[in-house]
Amino acid sequence: MANSSERRLPRLEDVAERAGVSHQTVSRVINNHPNVSKSTRERVEAAIAELGYRRNTAARSLVTRRSHTIGVLASELSQYGPANTLLGVEQAARDAGYFVSIAAIREVGAEAISDAARHFMDQGVDGIVALVPHTDTLQALEKLNLDVPVVVVGSSGEGRFSGAMVDQKLGARLAVGHLIEQGHRRIGHISGPQDWIDGAARAEGWRAALAEAGLNDELFVEGDWSAGSGYSIGQKLAVERAATAVFVGNDQMALGLLRAFGEAGVRVPQDVSVVGFDDQPEAGYFTPPLTTVRQDFEELGRRCVDLMLRLLEDGAAAGTTVVEPQMVVRMSTAPPSDANVP
Repeated sequence: MANSSERRLPRLEDVAERAGVSHQTVSRVINNHPNVSKSTRERVEAAIAELGYRRNTAARSLVTRRSHTIGVLASELSQYGPANTLLGVEQAARDAGYFVSIAAIREVGAEAISDAARHFMDQGVDGIVALVPHTDTLQALEKLNLDVPVVVVGSSGEGRFSGAMVDQKLGARLAVGHLIEQGHRRIGHISGPQDWIDGAARAEGWRAALAEAGLNDELFVEGDWSAGSGYSIGQKLAVERAATAVFVGNDQMALGLLRAFGEAGVRVPQDVSVVGFDDQPEAGYFTPPLTTVRQDFEELGRRCVDLMLRLLEDGAAAGTTVVEPQMVVRMSTAPPSDANVP
């Protein structure tokens, strides 16, 4: 006879009986389904805690014929944005009872994306999140004819894939609009690589905001996201003194720019105002503290998973989810000095 220490683990049916609900309701609570009342959810969660219930993922996979695994195709994980978006995806997937399988790509290309996708299909993943922020990612994925849902980060959700994105154009407009409100008319842009979805979108937003204000967009230089590229570009801008303000495509390049300006005796914001993009944790500690555009990368990751779950569990059609950026004003921007006003 089994002793009390060998008694069976609580099952979903035990939770349902304790909470006085159906096992379907317990399943909906566990999977964070929205169609559950607050009181019912609290009752089920209390029963789960009392019984010490843990779901048996292997058994559930046998019943549902799903692996409850999401494949994440990722690149550029050394960059702040992709790395933190991945964290958001992992946490949200875990909260929803899904595993995450990651395939990191060193060099983005059709062959690398195809190899990673085949790897995921061999694993039997239920869906794929593509965290590869390059403009050719969609084309490469389209050619594969994948038979699982795909969510592409940075995509507007056009075509047969779903998209999750921060509104990059809006972020650029916020940055340029802030500088225009300060009185600047010669506003340059150090962009990220233009083969990146986000880099191209921010540059497009910068141009659109300038065009609406009747300002020219000649002061454009392409960087590579690194502080080193911001530094080298900043050395040239410090000599040219062509702009009274610079919108920089990310905070890392802005960091390099600030150092170059400091070494050349260009004062920020007295001589040139600087706006970054991302609001990485160190941005408030730059010299001076950086005015920037905040992206909530972890929220973006959560939105990816929410969208994927709607595709998997509710059979929703392909669509898009958009996270709005926010302007964070610090000490690196100010009205142009009288000497700099044209």
